[in-house]
Amino acid sequence: MAGAGVASASLFGADRRLCSADILPPAEVRARIEVAVLNFLAALADPSAPAISALPLISRRAANRGLRRALLRDDVSSVYLSFASSRRSLTRASDGKPFVRVWKVMEVCYKILGEGKMVTQRELFYKLLSESPNYFSCQRLVNQTVQDVVSLLRCTRQSLGIMASSRGALIGRLVLHGPDEEHVDCSILGPSGHAITGDMNMLSKFIFSSEARYIIVVEKDAIFQRLAEDRIYNHLPCILITAKGYPDLATRNPAGLAILCTYKYGSISMGLESYRYACNVKWIGLRGDDLQLIHQSAYQELKPRDLQIAKSLLSSKFLEEKHRAELTLMLETGKRAEIEALYSHGFDFLGKYVARKIVQGDYV
Repeated sequence: MAGAGVASASLFGADRRLCSADILPPAEVRARIEVAVLNFLAALADPSAPAISALPLISRRAANRGLRRALLRDDVSSVYLSFASSRRSLTRASDGKPFVRVWKVMEVCYKILGEGKMVTQRELFYKLLSESPNYFSCQRLVNQTVQDVVSLLRCTRQSLGIMASSRGALIGRLVLHGPDEEHVDCSILGPSGHAITGDMNMLSKFIFSSEARYIIVVEKDAIFQRLAEDRIYNHLPCILITAKGYPDLATRNPAGLAILCTYKYGSISMGLESYRYACNVKWIGLRGDDLQLIHQSAYQELKPRDLQIAKSLLSSKFLEEKHRAELTLMLETGKRAEIEALYSHGFDFLGKYVARKIVQGDYV
């Protein structure tokens, strides 16, 4: 029984070459949790079992990743995880707490799904902190354990009843038609835009109508509000989106490029789900050709963390050659610049800069 437990690669239909997480209904996820519990109890009761069974997880290490490259120019490439496994074992000192954390998260998710509720990872952290403070002392441990559960059960975070926090916003040529026959015209909103819910189930109930030709992803909320204030979408048929710290539009530094690559290919930590969310995003922010637009006083020295990120990116086999060239130039100059430096040309310059880049196809 132990050999055929949740550890079994074929139990939940894992692909031997490319592993993925399924979008499942609550009843199916609860059933998978029950199977995991029953198999674990069976292993405990089996006198022939050498030790308490380990939890087999898909390894999220860099060595287990690959890049599924697009066949056509407009297709999407994405990170994927192969079938190499890692294990959480109660009998290994370093794995004791991580092993218990997996079961605690599954216990809470089982209850959440039974109640038909959704929680954010932040809410999940406070719940676990109150119940098991010795095991969940910080948000990072919760996030890592959630990915362990995704790996074990082969289902998405959303399927576990866990949703992203509502931190994003959008504005522009888009009309949202809600399930209650309400509609929101995102072209007439204030510069803060319309909040994006983290509940994927709720998003699926909306009908979207738009005449936009471009979606512009902005890293910083302040830049998003500047472009929204200028109503760039009245001059260029577009929608502005910001996650307030995620995909990068305009910061010419190694961290910005790392964010762009995460948006373009997905992340290793979420390798089982990355292919669902990767998109063929282009870089229209500050690049080497724009250096003449920046006053020398606006440049900053690359910090040790910048250098570390840059070296990591350069060692990646995923980095496109044009991005590699930009990063190499950045390291050669030893300088970084922020998009706000363009304000030296006037506050209305940024919108014109972005629109010109898009219209002229000046992106990589």
